[in-house]
Amino acid sequence: MKKVIVFGGGTGLSCLLSGLKLFPVEVTTVISVADNGSSTGVLKQEFDIPAVGDVGKVLLAMADADDDLVKLLRYRFHREGSSLDNHPVRNILLTALIDMKGSLTEATRFMVRLLNIKGEVLPLTEEKVELVGHSDENGKEFYGEESVSANVRYISSLSYDHDIHVGNAVKQAIRDSDLIIFSPGSLYTSILPHLIAEDIVKALCAAKAPIMYVSNLVTQPGETDGYDVSDHIAVLNRYLKRRRVDIVVGNNAGIDSRVLEHYLQSEGKTLVALDRENITAQGARIIEDDIFSIDEEGRIRHDALKTAFLIFSYLMEQGR
Repeated sequence: MKKVIVFGGGTGLSCLLSGLKLFPVEVTTVISVADNGSSTGVLKQEFDIPAVGDVGKVLLAMADADDDLVKLLRYRFHREGSSLDNHPVRNILLTALIDMKGSLTEATRFMVRLLNIKGEVLPLTEEKVELVGHSDENGKEFYGEESVSANVRYISSLSYDHDIHVGNAVKQAIRDSDLIIFSPGSLYTSILPHLIAEDIVKALCAAKAPIMYVSNLVTQPGETDGYDVSDHIAVLNRYLKRRRVDIVVGNNAGIDSRVLEHYLQSEGKTLVALDRENITAQGARIIEDDIFSIDEEGRIRHDALKTAFLIFSYLMEQGR
């Protein structure tokens, strides 16, 4: 069975994994733990632990368990004035498991068994870390993921607030993989946090597997305003150092203008254009198809099944 390692965080990663779990591939997922917003940020500070929010989302995306159990873990408390207000059950459970099991990795492995997940889910690091953006213009620093996301236009480089250690399981999974994937998601706050870890870049430079980027469908306000697909690839290549993105999976279908106008007016998001000439100029092969869908709430999302099928087809092609 082919082995795939996927790096990411947030909704884009969860969507991709919900499709990949339907195919006969062995998936290891590595998740950024630098989030500092909402429930995750509160638990992170109060219990001095890595961010658990994206880990919980990924676990539920990959779950093959009873629907009621999944609904319970998705449940979020809504009671103003309560200490539990805005906390989802999965975050509280993961926090308890870290205390019981001694680490986020072991807490996650327990959840993998509980939810009957095919594959492995690993945090990037066991440490409580904060993302830091640095400005070359005035030497200013932007501390924390939320601040970085809001000030990308002023930021010339990213780091963590201290050197981090990446576990051996993550580095071994990179060595063993047949394909390395960077998922859709916030480029500067979900994807690049993996590539500012020196251990990850070293392992990727030594790996034989090709690197694939599954492109975002729309821009991230404040982070990637005006970016085409090739702009995302250029940023990834800069942080990859001696490696490059080898394959990009992109959407080639038009999206209803009314949906796009709603996104622009309500969230400031625009379509990420598949600028083929600029992509191939950077040495990347393009795999393209109609891979978007509109969910019940009118949000643009990757079609999880179609996207995963393209990835699986590429793996089978490489096998032949």
